[in-house]
Formats: sequence, C-alpha cells, structure tokens
Amino acid sequence: MMNPLDYISAAAAKAVAALYGVEPAPGLIQVQPTRKEFEGDVTLVVFPLLKTSHKAPEATASEIGAWLQENDPHVSGFNVVKGFLNLKLAGNYWSQTLAEIAAQPDFGQLPATGRTVMVEFSSPNTNKPLHLGHIRNNLLGWSVSQLLSACGHKVLKVNLVNDRGIHICKSMLAWLKCGNGETPESSGKKGDHLVGDYYVKFNDLLKAEVAELVAGGMDPEEAEKKAPILQEAQEMLVKWEKGDPEVRSLWAKMNGWVYAGFDETYKRLGISFDRIYYESQTYKDGKALVEEGLKKGVLYRRPDGSVWCDLTADGLDEKLLLRKDGTSVYMTQDLGTAKQRHDEYNFDEMIYVVGNEQNYHFQVLKLILGKLGFDWAETIYHMSYGMVELPEGKMKSREGTVVDADDLLDRMYATAKETSLELGKLEGMSEQEQDELFKMLSLGALKYFILKVDPRKTMLFDPKESIDFNGNTGPFIQYTHARICSILRKAAEAGYRPAVTGATLLPKEEAIVQILSAYPDKIREAGLAHSPALIANYAYDLAKEFNQYYHDTQILREEDVAVRDQRLCLIATIARTLRHAMNILGIDLPERM
Repeated sequence: MMNPLDYISAAAAKAVAALYGVEPAPGLIQVQPTRKEFEGDVTLVVFPLLKTSHKAPEATASEIGAWLQENDPHVSGFNVVKGFLNLKLAGNYWSQTLAEIAAQPDFGQLPATGRTVMVEFSSPNTNKPLHLGHIRNNLLGWSVSQLLSACGHKVLKVNLVNDRGIHICKSMLAWLKCGNGETPESSGKKGDHLVGDYYVKFNDLLKAEVAELVAGGMDPEEAEKKAPILQEAQEMLVKWEKGDPEVRSLWAKMNGWVYAGFDETYKRLGISFDRIYYESQTYKDGKALVEEGLKKGVLYRRPDGSVWCDLTADGLDEKLLLRKDGTSVYMTQDLGTAKQRHDEYNFDEMIYVVGNEQNYHFQVLKLILGKLGFDWAETIYHMSYGMVELPEGKMKSREGTVVDADDLLDRMYATAKETSLELGKLEGMSEQEQDELFKMLSLGALKYFILKVDPRKTMLFDPKESIDFNGNTGPFIQYTHARICSILRKAAEAGYRPAVTGATLLPKEEAIVQILSAYPDKIREAGLAHSPALIANYAYDLAKEFNQYYHDTQILREEDVAVRDQRLCLIATIARTLRHAMNILGIDLPERM
C-alpha cells in the first residue's frame, strides 16, 4: 500500500475526474494528516478544486467524500469542516499496510539514486584533543552520512586533518622550550592531551611576554604581534614549509602522538572514515591553484608579495590566499583539497559539516572555486550548525577551558552506571554484560541529546538530563526497545509466532501503523533537510506511542490467538523500525535491560 497521504492523493484525483470530468492539474490535490481534534486520518484541502467543481467548498468536499466512500474500498467514512474533507481509512487498509511493512526487512531504506555524496566532518587540529564541540561535529557528520545512505545515495565519509599551520607550531615550540623530552609514555597521558597541554602552555608564555612588553611601554596590540615567542612560531612555520629536517621531524613525532589519541576517541564514539586527507598533503595543490588564478587574472599580488582575491563586486571583501612570506592559509588548502576530491570521486554533492562561525569561509570558498572555472563549486553545501554551550558558558581552547571529549565520555559512562544501579535494571546480568550496557546507554544518551536538536541551533548540553530514562532521551528509546524484545522472547518461549492475521485493529493500533507508514517519507524529508533531528524525534514519537499502547493493551495474555499474534507482529515491527532509525543516529539498542 502507498502511505496514507499518497493513497488519498491518488484516490482524490480519481474522484475529481469522475465527478467533474477533468484530470486535476499537479498541485491541485493537497492532502495532510487530519488534525487531532477532528475525526479522520487524512484531510483533503478542497479550496484549490473549486474552479474545477464550480461549487461551494462544503458541497465540493461532500461530493468527493461521498464518491470515495462509495467507490474506494479503503475509505470507510468522511466529515466536512468548511473547505476541509476529513477521510477515515478502513481497517483493511491498515491491516494490509502493516502486512507490507512487516514483510520488508529493509523498511525505511530508499531506492538507490546513483548520486555520490561526500561528507567532510571532524576536521580536527593536531594541537589539541577533541572536545565537546568536536563531539557535536562528529556525531552530526556520522549521522548525516547514515541518513543520506538511507536516502539511497552513495556516501563517502571523509576527514581533513589540519596538521600544519601556526597553531601546530605553537605546540611544538612550547614543547621544545618546556617539555624536557616528555612523551605520552613517560607522562602516562594520551598523545592528543599531551600536545594540547603545550598549546595552552604557549598561550601562557605569550601572555607573560606581552605583559613584559606592555610594562616596558609598548602598545598592547603591538606587543601581541612582536612578542618574541610568536615571532619564533612564525619562523618555525616558514621552516616547515621549506622542509627543514629538524622541524619536520619534530612535527611528525608530535602529530603521531595526536593521531593515536584521536583514533582512540573516534573508536569510543563509533566513528570511522572512508578517507582521511591531511592539510600537509593538500596545501601545495591549493598553492598551485593560486598560481593559476594569478595567471588568469582572477587573483592579484600586492607589493608585499601576498596574494588576494577581490570579492567586493560580490558584496564581500578581499580574501588573503598567500601571506607575504609565501605561506598558505586555511582557504588555500581548502581550494586544493576540494579540487583533489572532485578529481578523485566526481561527487554530486560535497557537504562540509562545520560550525556556523565559518559561514563566511564557505561562501568565499564557493565563490573562488567558481571564479577559477570549476562549475561543480555549486555542489558544495555548508552544513552550518550551532555551537554547544554549557551552563557555565562558552569554551576556550587556548585557555584550556574546554570540556574534553574523553573526560565527557568517562563522565557519561559513570552517570549511566549510577542511574542504572539506582533503578535496579540489571537483574541477571554479568559484569561484562553490565559494562556493555553502561557503554551503550552512555553513548545513546550523549548522541541522542545532541542529535535531537535542530543542527542549526545553538544548544545547551546537560549530561545529567541526557541520561534520564523518561522523556525525550536516548535511554528512554533504548529501554522501550529492550521492553519489546523481552515481550518477544517470552512469546517465543511460549511458542507464539508474530503474524499479520487480518484481525481487526484497535484505533491505537491503526494510529501506530500510520506512524510506521510515514517512516520512509520522514527519511526523505530529513535527508533533504540534512537534519538527523527529524529522525531522532520520529523515534521518540514511535517509542512513546508504543509505551502508551503497551500500558493499555493485552499482548501476551490476549486470548484471541489471531489478535495476539498480530499484536506481536506490530510490536516487532516497531522494534525493527526503532533500530533502523537509531542506527542512523549511530545509537545501538539493547535487547535486555
């Protein structure tokens, strides 16, 4: 069966043709779910059809409703509210719909489109560990990739590691000055944490030098630029670009520490990539594009040797692409990376999952690529998302006031364990099973809390609230799934077999089938909006409907075998749909709790 909206659209078109002798033009048939305060399943808006019927809204609605009730076996009744025709679908429609959904093991997966979509996310700097902001980025990137795959696209998950630049040199220089040969092994620290400590240390050293210069009478802004340690860092960057062996050796060693740390955090989050790019390998391609742009007259060189793109005619300003010392900037390597990716994969869409503070950057990236002659620049989409804030305010990496990703994951695990023990949901589980459950619940809580929010919105993260077993949370959905699995296990032990038997569905059961039937359209809608939040909230609505149904309805103790088996089939279909939806969010659902 079609979903209810599509079914009624097609049926209404037949009714109009039969009643008025005219095939309705596209767009004239407008349907929507019936509002809860009215009786019905689908509402036809008749106002667009009045020029065809040449009758008043109520008369038109009544004629169409009567025709459908008489001629369509799946329409059992109707009522008219002004220009709105509320239609009730018959029980046989919902039984057939349930049977078709239950028979599709991949229900929710849309047909292949042939389109290739590349999604870049994470994109960390190798001067600090991942923090809460990175977690939102990684979870959004992974979930959008899963969502677009469910939409039938071929999806490539890529990461661009920002492994070169002045910020990297700052950590390196601070380690040279203060590290005394410290390593992850000697300190017992994860490599990314160790390097991050030296990035903070550089900022401390810089502040001290600036204060000394200001005390000597220098203007604070001038002191910031002329502090000796900053000059050294800039000199180190120039040496790096020239391939200085000592600088490159230190860079490779410290970056290696960071990569090992990142990999550990990615594994804990359940994140992986199809391809990893490194800025150190792509910035030269960007510099080559800059040279091409100079030859074409798209870019220009200033007297000091720096290279710029004038975007004032586009309503923007002038954008630096090469500094006067010849070193590149973020934009330079993004140009080179974009071209390399398109050459390799010929993508149909390139999605950058990057925070909204970079909106201008990606506007400029598309403009410059277009000016360089790449028509595929229009396929670039910046998935701009809001920042994550804490009750105490924003985070600052240079000052070491961020919420570290690893610390947060540890805290979430501890909270999940404490909450589960308090609720006593661990009966009969071994220590290993409990540990796996705590991991599953903590990640489910974290991921769901972040992903249920519209990506474009700034969000406030509260770890304690996220782990609640009630309300719109990951653990609530996880517990719902475990409850369904428990019922199905008991049914199997008793020899019961879930099946669509044609038994009459209760109104609540019809409402659940209607929610299930809308799932593929919800996938499509979420994919177009690049919004995992739509899937998260769909899963919550479905879980909530099940819990209300379970509270009010006999399942295992139902004496009518046909009714019982059909109810088992219904809840098994709910569980499977929850698994599919939560898999898009990267969340595992336990079978026991």
